[in-house]
This record gives sequence, structure tokens and C-alpha cells, in this order.
Amino acid sequence: MRLAERDRWRYPTDNKTHVNFQTANLMTSLPQYSISSSCPEAFLPVSRSQVDQGTIKFCQATKDGFEIESVIIPMGAEDHAWKTLCVSSQIGCARGCTFCQTGRMGFIRNLTANEIVGQAHAARVRFGAQIRNVVFMGMGEPLDNLDHVVAAVRLFHEDRKHPVARRRITISTVGKCAGIRRLSRLGWKRLGLAVSLNAPNDEIRSQIMPINQTDPMDQLHEAIRSYPIRGGGHVLIEYVLLKELNDQPDHARELAEYLKGLRTCVNLIPWNPCEGMAFETPDEETIDRFQQILMEAGQLAFQRHTKGRNAMGACGQLGNPALRLAKKA
Repeated sequence: MRLAERDRWRYPTDNKTHVNFQTANLMTSLPQYSISSSCPEAFLPVSRSQVDQGTIKFCQATKDGFEIESVIIPMGAEDHAWKTLCVSSQIGCARGCTFCQTGRMGFIRNLTANEIVGQAHAARVRFGAQIRNVVFMGMGEPLDNLDHVVAAVRLFHEDRKHPVARRRITISTVGKCAGIRRLSRLGWKRLGLAVSLNAPNDEIRSQIMPINQTDPMDQLHEAIRSYPIRGGGHVLIEYVLLKELNDQPDHARELAEYLKGLRTCVNLIPWNPCEGMAFETPDEETIDRFQQILMEAGQLAFQRHTKGRNAMGACGQLGNPALRLAKKA
């Protein structure tokens, strides 16, 4: 696709746009966006890219000297004709999960709705990707930037040329309970929610995810229960498996008990190595056994096939800690 054929998107240029979620009618309180290519934030240049067996990680250079990282993931049958786009909602992340490269960066800044949706434009124009699904699983905690994330979801959904239905959009969170409740109040039953749980109990979760100190698992359980889900749907529970820390049979049984009564599906993710981290990835036998225990307990579970690891584009690998140092300088 030539640049002249790009989408005619029009976005607000005011980065201070704020959504008032305290109003009675949340739907009408959201900012109204229309479409033109007049906003430069939507068309940031691609500064670099890497390919690993069809998975493309690319970076866009921002005017303030940072980078936005995104990943195009091939999906479907043998032809891999359609793609899932993993988008970032922030540069860096304040949540500090110990197994995640982005967490090592610390928080730099939020992305605007324009910059979020602009990642899809770059994927289509620069790489010719047919984007079918969008997952907010890149850099950042989406619920820490909820105003612009919600605005971006609306832009994806309402785009006349390349609409992405809300049922094909998933927002992932480390488990920010207040953010889940605010998202719930929108009433978007077809919008997917993924919760990065990664532990069967508070003791282990607090070791690897600082948010558990303020949002412990009992509160998270109630927030998940309250999330509106379409008929036949579920909340995705992301569980990164760390060797000998959270991958043992007792952990699987404890996890199944915790999730009992919730409409969830567990996504088992073998940890993807990052430089300077002491964690290890469990072997396939351990992962298979963990899944089997969950399934035998009546808990739906599947294993994620790792894509993009060699391009540092797999789960937990996005982010450049050197950018944090550049900001401090």
C-alpha cells in the first residue's frame, strides 16, 4: 500500500484530553473522535524492525526521542493470512514485574490514543499486515493510561476503512482492580480482558509482581468476577511459568482452586529469557503436566506457542532499559 493510500484518520491533537469516568453516562462522556491524516502522531516513522519466523517486531521513533514497540504476530492456518497486532500503551512501565523487560525500564510516559492507533497504521502501510485482532499486551500497563486506551479502542472499532470489532480487541492488565472496575462500567461485554496472574497465591505473586501489595488476589478475584462477559466468553488468565517458582503440581492445583467459579481460560506462557534475569524456563514435560492438572480440575487451559523470541518480541521481552537512562540524562 502506498503512503498516498493511507487511511484518512482525524484525531484530536490535544494530548491533555481527559475522560471523566465519574459521570453517570460513561458512553457519552468519552471524547468524540473523527478521522484525518492531519495528526502527525498517527504516522510516526518506523525506525527499526526485526523478523523471527514471520513475527515482526517494529519500533516507531517519537518526536521526544523515545521508541514505541509493537509486534505483528502471524495467525490462522498454514497461510498465516491474518495477523494479530500487539500494541503498546506506554513507553516503559511503572509496575516493575521482575520477570519482564519492560518493567526494568521504569515508566517514561503514556502514549496518546493517536500513538496507539498509529501502530496499526504502521503495521498496515509499512509491512502490509492484515490486522484482524489487537491486543494491548505490549509495553506498559493499559489501565494506568485508561483514558487514551479507551479512546483508542473506539478508534479501532469505528474506523470506516479498517474496523476492528471490540470482540477482537483484548486489554491486558497486571491486575489493577480499580482499573478493571472502571473498564467494567463501560458495559462493553465484547471487549476482551486478560489478567496477568502468574502465581497461585499471594506469597509468590508478591515476590514477582509489586502490584500484589496493593491489589491482592482476593480483591483481584472479585474484580474479575464483576467484569461483564458476553455469553460463552471468558477472562483470559495469563500465567508465565517460571522454573521451580510457580510451575509445580501443587501450584497448578492451587491455581485451579483460586479460579473456581470464575469464567476464565488460563494461557500458560513459558518464560521468555531476558538478559540479566536469573529466571529459567520450565521444560516441556513440566508445562504439559501443569496444563493437565488444570484440565483435570475442570479449568480450561492452553499453552501459548512462543513467537518472536529471537527478535526480542515475545511476551515480556519488549522494552529498552537504555531509554530510561537517556531520560535521566
